[in-house]
Amino acid sequence: MNTNPANLAIRFLLEIVMLIILGCWGWHLTEPWIRYIAAPGLPLIAAVLWGIFLIPNDPKPAPVAIPGILRLLLELGLFGLSAWPLYDLGYSKSAIIMTIIVILHYIVSYDRAWAMLRNKPYNGFVK
Repeated sequence: MNTNPANLAIRFLLEIVMLIILGCWGWHLTEPWIRYIAAPGLPLIAAVLWGIFLIPNDPKPAPVAIPGILRLLLELGLFGLSAWPLYDLGYSKSAIIMTIIVILHYIVSYDRAWAMLRNKPYNGFVK
């Protein structure tokens, strides 16, 4: 189910929303002069972590291969980190919606999540 185009589109949108939220949080969280660093810096750090630390057998080669459990924790941490700023900025309903969408995404992607939990290579991308 993980490779379903609708699920992949939702995952992509979650990633984009995560980066936007982190940028907004960096802008509103900090002092006026630091916001010019935090607003682009937080999404950049998240994107670098997301793109570098991959599991073996992901669709693209992993610059730094990590065990599946660590990748799952990284994903959940970054998605969780995008729900917290929403709450912190006063958008508690949006934070709850974001959290529910992330949970539903991982329920639908149970095959990939289960493979990462067992630290086994996920072969769902291999055709």
